[in-house]
Amino acid sequence: MESPRDNLDRPMRDLRISVTDRCNLRCPYCMPKEVFGDRYEFLPRAEILTFEEITRLARSFVATGVRKIRITGGEPLLRADLPDLVERLSKIEDVEDLTLTTNGLLLAQHAQALAKAGLGRVTVSLDSLDAGVFKDMSGRAHDPQAVLAGIAAAEAAGLGPIKVNCVVRRGVNDGTVLQLAEHFRGTPHVLRFIEFMDVGTLNAWDLSEVVPAKELLEQIASRWPLAPVDPAYPGEVARRYAYTDGAGEIGMIASVTAPFCGDCTRARLSTKGELVTCLFATGGVDLRAPLRSGASDEELAQIVATTWSGRTDRYSEDRSDRTTDLPRIEMFRIGG
Repeated sequence: MESPRDNLDRPMRDLRISVTDRCNLRCPYCMPKEVFGDRYEFLPRAEILTFEEITRLARSFVATGVRKIRITGGEPLLRADLPDLVERLSKIEDVEDLTLTTNGLLLAQHAQALAKAGLGRVTVSLDSLDAGVFKDMSGRAHDPQAVLAGIAAAEAAGLGPIKVNCVVRRGVNDGTVLQLAEHFRGTPHVLRFIEFMDVGTLNAWDLSEVVPAKELLEQIASRWPLAPVDPAYPGEVARRYAYTDGAGEIGMIASVTAPFCGDCTRARLSTKGELVTCLFATGGVDLRAPLRSGASDEELAQIVATTWSGRTDRYSEDRSDRTTDLPRIEMFRIGG
């Protein structure tokens, strides 16, 4: 099947698969603890795609042009036997890049098994090295040193190059940005700063709490000079900058102040089997129902291709009063 292009002539190249809606953190910008308390009811097992179902659907996406698959959540390492899924996905022909995004708390105990199963690399979320700030940003009293141990284990297992993502929220963790940058300078890991986004409807997003990437860049460059680096591939979301002293590089993901919808090639498969064509989508197309009703691989691939061909999403470029109050899918169901 010829790779489909949407109404803005964007091909589909990346698939993000959310394998669970559960998480062991309660980050205010994703899963605030005031909403997701001990009595919150997550999806029952019967509504969550099995590994066999995920693999079949992944094959349908690959048949329509996907070449990169990212496993997300929730926290994907909470899904039992995840290396089994990794092994299945790694055997799909034409998948060129198989990655995983995690908060890192369980990574130390799983890194070797994931690498052995065929995972290529990992992206780890880490919003601060300060224990108090980390607690404020994560909603739980975990130690950021556990995340660093996970990163070290992933490096030892060969799951690199490792990217480290930091969401920056003004008045919360913006004062620890330089500490984080200093820690990862001189390492092979790429630290990326992400503007606080209005994903979902529960994170109390306020534009005044967004620290523009330009401001962050100036803050870091005033301490350690930086120079821009060309994108590694078309559609790369992070703008790259290298330390001029050769101590590595950082990235800036400016989805609020400098949107990159025009190059978006990412589709998302939700925990319960919906094809979602934008991180800010109000809904998705159900793939689980036809899958469980006996649809063939060709029929599933056709649904994927037709859905993508009709895509018009450009939320970040069109962010306005007309769009910001729409009821959007929560990020923990479709990954970042």
